[in-house]
Amino acid sequence: MRISDPTLIGALAALGVEHEPGVPMSGKTSLGIGGTSDLLLILKHDSLPELVRLLKQHAVPYRFLGGGSNVLLPDGELPWVILQLERQNPEVRIEGNSVLVDCAADLGRTVTTCAKADLGGMEGLIGVPGTIGGALRMNAGAYGTQIGTFVREVRVYRAATARIETLRGAEINFEYRHTSFAPDDIMLTVRLELPSKPFKEILQGIRICNEKRRASQPLNQKSAGCIFKNPPGGSAGRMIDELGLKGHSVGDARVSDRHANFFVNAGHATAADMLALISDVRQRVRERYGVELEEEVIVWKES
Repeated sequence: MRISDPTLIGALAALGVEHEPGVPMSGKTSLGIGGTSDLLLILKHDSLPELVRLLKQHAVPYRFLGGGSNVLLPDGELPWVILQLERQNPEVRIEGNSVLVDCAADLGRTVTTCAKADLGGMEGLIGVPGTIGGALRMNAGAYGTQIGTFVREVRVYRAATARIETLRGAEINFEYRHTSFAPDDIMLTVRLELPSKPFKEILQGIRICNEKRRASQPLNQKSAGCIFKNPPGGSAGRMIDELGLKGHSVGDARVSDRHANFFVNAGHATAADMLALISDVRQRVRERYGVELEEEVIVWKES
């Protein structure tokens, strides 16, 4: 989707929204997959309601992209313009055990910033890629830790009301890899409450988690993390591994040799390749185990 209307382009500039035409979204996702569209970079949170109003007035469809680490975008020319929060200088403000974080902030850097202030609890999330906002949307978790545990309030643009609102933690439903945020809500800032913990203890926990990841995950390849959610009482990776599917591929989309629930872009994989691989693996698991695997990766569909 391209914006060519000079009136709209001028209005975007007046809002402080940066318009970048024809951006390959493959460079914005951890999978290295995605077509081309115009990118609208949001420098001021408060501009969002007016920005969305302008896009609707000009009949310009849009989608919001966070850190791009848990998402599969379509190939070719995308049918939406892409909105993204500016990520150069996200704020992480610590006040006692309370931490106010811009949702554009990198999750791992936020964990280490808090650790230096003797605030722990989130060590298990240190190697989870992406932004704080993405972690909130999926209730990111690893090694017994889920971010939702620490959330006290979230400032969010709610598409349903076309307003920026503040939700208390108790108003948000956090479940396994799922939250009650609407798909078109945009998280802006979050207030976390973290337990006090000596930096040396936090650092040791971080080291242990990093060692586990290095031993079991394809960290040097393009991936979106786990493709499937674990079914109740089971392990998607274990089932895929038992089927002998490590290394199985469609085009350049491949089941990782290191972790069977990580699908990697081994070269120039397309969205079509990755979707075909997901479908194939899901069918094989269904036929062998009678289990319907649910995607953890967020797949953008064109209709």
